[in-house]
Amino acid sequence: MTVSRTICLGFLVVIAVGTILLMMPFANSAGIWNDPIVSLFTSASAVCVTGLVVADTGTDFSFWGQLLILLLTQIGGLGYMTTTTFLILLTGKRFDLRHKRAIQQALDRPGISGSSNIIRSIVATTLIFEVTGMLLLLPVFVKDSGWQRGIWLAIFHSVSAWNNSGFSLFSDSFIRYQSSALLIFTISALVILGGIGYQVILEMFFWLHARWNGKHETLTFSLGFKVATSTTIALIILGIIAFSLVELRVPERFGSLSSYERFLIALFQSVSTRTAGFNSIDIYKMSNAGLFIVIALMFIGASPGGTGGGIKTATLRVLTSCTKSILQGKEEVIIYERKVSNSLIFKATGVLIGSVGTVIISTVIISITDPNLPFIQILFEVVSAFATVGLSTGITAGLSSLGKIILIITMYIGRVGILLLMSSIFGDPRPTQIHYPEESLLVG
Repeated sequence: MTVSRTICLGFLVVIAVGTILLMMPFANSAGIWNDPIVSLFTSASAVCVTGLVVADTGTDFSFWGQLLILLLTQIGGLGYMTTTTFLILLTGKRFDLRHKRAIQQALDRPGISGSSNIIRSIVATTLIFEVTGMLLLLPVFVKDSGWQRGIWLAIFHSVSAWNNSGFSLFSDSFIRYQSSALLIFTISALVILGGIGYQVILEMFFWLHARWNGKHETLTFSLGFKVATSTTIALIILGIIAFSLVELRVPERFGSLSSYERFLIALFQSVSTRTAGFNSIDIYKMSNAGLFIVIALMFIGASPGGTGGGIKTATLRVLTSCTKSILQGKEEVIIYERKVSNSLIFKATGVLIGSVGTVIISTVIISITDPNLPFIQILFEVVSAFATVGLSTGITAGLSSLGKIILIITMYIGRVGILLLMSSIFGDPRPTQIHYPEESLLVG
């Protein structure tokens, strides 16, 4: 039982327990037993922080069912090993070297020292931002739904946004609030911070703390911080421009909105598309060009260590920098005056090939099981599942049972990570003393 197998099996156990509980009559708003496929799909979608649904979360599930979905989302966002280790710390027990190695692999950390402090920091950061988001969302929801309902809506959507899950208690997500600046900026901030990674947040906190205390010595940000922040900002800006040029210029749909309201929509969709899965416009009515832009942004996803999915911003940056170096005739890949190791380039290439392969296989199978659906909608659904985004053109509930199972598997692969899953299946790589002669071949 290797560390990778422990993590992968841990997610399966949580999904299984969630499925059993969601099947119970207390989780259904009508007080009846839930359909097993619906329960399994909802549990997997929550644990994998995806947000794809085959039943309306706000009407088909009772308060206890919604609370269970929220707990599964929180566990999935924190990660199985993080949640387990935190529970061990709460009981006062000390965890051994195996737990430390599991945390190192789950969080992709360079070492195992300080694991307990890292877990406490992650949980504390999560609670601080979720509570802050809830307080900021209260005025929006209390105004429309009253205090009791408004508090629950604020809690649910704050946790859902921070964990980039995309679950909403509104059947139209946030279309009704597309002009609410407070909601748009609050949800967007939670999505960005939750998806950018805990390491980035902690580095920024230490920098602000040093500046606040008057310590003006130079603080060098890590390469991961620079890559995550710069790539995230660039993708958000590109997304705003793309949505504004392709979708929001259609007068029949958005002609009555002001320029500021269109900016809010473009900002929200650019942020939410890559990781969260909320929407403030009807995805079903988007053009093929708009859908393909969304597919590309979803496939890229969030940053390493965050609660979102996709191939990650770091993978994109390494591969684009590698391509740039090749085109310039260089033999080294340099990012921010730092050389990228060959092992990272191999890892990024493996993530890309494995991700593309997963999307192709899932798309082909669903195209066979549900041949009447348009190809662009099937591809959209598969990429949304793999990148754990949760956006949909509305075909999820109408998929065949086999099609839904394929999406469940795709969501699971996207959440645990293609490399971690392969490691759990084939075992950890073993060092070898065998070296082979080098030979050239034509490429390109």
